Amino acid sequence: MLAVAAIGTLSALTIVGRQTGHFNLSRLILDVTVGLVACGLILVLGRRPVQGALALAVLAAISPAATPPSTVGTLTVAQRRPLKLAILVALAGIAGHLVQWIWRPTQGLSLLWYVILDVAVHAALLSWGQWTQARRALLDSLRERALRAETEQGRRVAEARALERTKMAREMHDVLAHRLSLLATYAGALEYRPDSAPEKLSQAAGVIRTGVHQALDELREVISVLRDSEIDELPGGRPQPTFADLRGLVEESREAGTQITYDEAVTAPESLPPATGRTAYRVVQEGLTNARKHAAGRPVSVRVDGRPGGSLEIVLTNPGGNGVPLTPGNGTGLVGLTERVQLAGGTLNHGRTRGEFRLHASLPWPA
Repeated sequence: MLAVAAIGTLSALTIVGRQTGHFNLSRLILDVTVGLVACGLILVLGRRPVQGALALAVLAAISPAATPPSTVGTLTVAQRRPLKLAILVALAGIAGHLVQWIWRPTQGLSLLWYVILDVAVHAALLSWGQWTQARRALLDSLRERALRAETEQGRRVAEARALERTKMAREMHDVLAHRLSLLATYAGALEYRPDSAPEKLSQAAGVIRTGVHQALDELREVISVLRDSEIDELPGGRPQPTFADLRGLVEESREAGTQITYDEAVTAPESLPPATGRTAYRVVQEGLTNARKHAAGRPVSVRVDGRPGGSLEIVLTNPGGNGVPLTPGNGTGLVGLTERVQLAGGTLNHGRTRGEFRLHASLPWPA
């Protein structure tokens, strides 16, 4: 309403200026009426800018009181409509003002100069409106791009967190499966050898108790990871295993009673990438876990060899079991292990051949 009042004031000043020196009552009544109608049409420009601007151009041909509202109509169309349509409306405004000069010429201003000023004013209004429209479109585009980038960033962060949770859960699955299979081995020894020496029974019970505590701690860690919404580091800050930890893994399984033949022929193991060494550790860990599950008490052969510029080859073999696993399982460990090896750029093959189970992993080792 403030803008309408300002335009109405300009229209009133225009009427007064055109009446000075040659007062005409009928023209005054016409100018006032046209000015009021023109100011009322300004309210229509928000919903129907083209129709309102054309109506104002017609009123501008009748009375100079409609000149300020007509310029507002031309500017509004230039700000909201395409350039071609805005040019047509501007031409209608120019024509309306020319008709106004013809039947009510401005004293002291020739037709040529009036045409020049009329075209210049409408051209300025057209340029101003189109610039405003382009600037608004640019700001909207930048705002939309910023919103899209923010949404995309949020999606990437969520995917990264989900991937990290999955990776951590897989790590914990490998660790828990290994730990629980060791516990099952010790428990089986207690069950089938109740006549063992008391010190051996006590030692086995202590190992089981320690293993249970470790398994509970690891289970608590994986649950906290899956519940937490922020993942900044590995649960508990525990360092991840490396290739150098392979011998410790084998010794741990030997202490649990598994007969393991370990053959390592690796050239320059210190140059092995950490990620490759960690994957190799998980391969051996899963192979030993499966051997304890499905072939408890049977010997296991582990062979690891490789060199920089070639590949790291890991082969685990053990005789087939009797079909009754020591601990339940659904085969997801090997599925996850296959995915892990493939992500590392390697291959994993497993299956039964000639009465024994064979697990073969090949991991790339850049020079």
